[in-house]
Amino acid sequence: MANRAPYNPFNPYDPYDPYDPYSPYGPYNSYSLVNPYNPYTAYGTPDSCTPTQSTIEEERLICSTGHSRIGSVQDEWQNTDFGPEQRLLEKKPTAPPAEEFPDGGLRAWFGFVNAWGVFQSYYHETILADVSPSAISWIGSIQYALVFFPGLVVGRLFDLGYFRIPQITASVVLVVGTFLTAECKEYWQFLICQGVCVGFASGFLFGPAIAVVSHWFQKRRGLAFGVIASGASIGGTVIPITVRKLIPLIGFQWAMRVIGFIELAVLGTSILTLRRRLPSRKVSGGLLNLKSFLHLPYSLYVLAAVISFLGLYTVLTYLEVYGREGVGLPPEFSIYLIPIANAASLVGRVGSGYVTDKLGPLNTLIPSTFVAGICTFIWPFARTKGALIAVSCVYGIACGTFVGMLPAPVAKMGSMEDVGRRTGMLMTIAASGALAGPPISGAILGKTGSYVAVGVYAGSMILVCVVMLVAVKYAALKKFSGKF
Repeated sequence: MANRAPYNPFNPYDPYDPYDPYSPYGPYNSYSLVNPYNPYTAYGTPDSCTPTQSTIEEERLICSTGHSRIGSVQDEWQNTDFGPEQRLLEKKPTAPPAEEFPDGGLRAWFGFVNAWGVFQSYYHETILADVSPSAISWIGSIQYALVFFPGLVVGRLFDLGYFRIPQITASVVLVVGTFLTAECKEYWQFLICQGVCVGFASGFLFGPAIAVVSHWFQKRRGLAFGVIASGASIGGTVIPITVRKLIPLIGFQWAMRVIGFIELAVLGTSILTLRRRLPSRKVSGGLLNLKSFLHLPYSLYVLAAVISFLGLYTVLTYLEVYGREGVGLPPEFSIYLIPIANAASLVGRVGSGYVTDKLGPLNTLIPSTFVAGICTFIWPFARTKGALIAVSCVYGIACGTFVGMLPAPVAKMGSMEDVGRRTGMLMTIAASGALAGPPISGAILGKTGSYVAVGVYAGSMILVCVVMLVAVKYAALKKFSGKF
């Protein structure tokens, strides 16, 4: 068995492969069409490898000879000379190999949710002045959570080929939710229109936009993830400035309507340009694959994501409010703090994609998350314009790296065939942290009146996440060094 596949420590079990020598099922041949790690498989990318009866029959044929030419299984059985010396399979036209990816394409998505901090500040000052900051922050935290929460359902629908209808439906809901927000007067109305509608629609747009990257990029997939995620940075930079500048000129209602028209134009463009390349996959099983949690690195990584979101969005939520109330900076300056942080996150999202391709996703996440935690500790002690700008920039880069690269390590924690479900489970569970984080910070602020206490809480959560990420790497590699 000279062609035996090397042992993969990140996939200790593979229920779809009955020939793995490291499982109780028997021998394995690395040139098998069923092998999800064989880049020359006739079934396209590893994501589309689903074993069938015909592939298993060919596997048995190949294992007995050690020779393989990939083609139509039925034709090969009809045209093969089964001599005593060797069994050669006639080569037929095949699907493009996994290396032949376009590595290009036009993609876009919108960063409305990243602009929440400016709404937190405005609602606290005017429309919802009688509502506590913690209660107001629930609107934003619901948005943050719902960006990730539908991941499990959206990923499954995408795998089954349902892409265009969810995309169009979510686009309509997002635009309608924005226009309805302009008409809101009461807290519960904002909670439904801006929290639930905008957040839920953003989640159904975010998932497919990320998933479709895998159809178009392979060699520079990490960079592509970063470029796609940069849309949130651009939107999070433009929208806060637009809203704050338009409100004094045309009022809150028309400012929101202008944002709605911008969304309509951007989402209309994405509908015309965003499309699948590969056919749908019929992967067995339901929405959940609980066996994934038996893999220690994956379980630790999911827990790390939940803990991180308990503190990660605190700075973005309260940055402008702190600049105005905590430091006493003029509104003309404080309104730019969130756009500065979001603009800086553009560097983190795109740059981290390039670094990830070189060093590995987890090796990129660990230092960037550590920097985000330190910035969160320092943030309440920044008392000047220059200090706040510096903290906003560094925090934006680090936070952008974390959010942009969060799904990337999952591909190394099990079979590629099931990566969609694993990513969906990660996002859905991590949403609980994004939902609870900002309100907890708001409750601490309301109880203590101290932004230092808020920074200590949020920074501690992020640094605990760093420790968990180091544990993930050690659990996967059995050492602290190495690319992962």
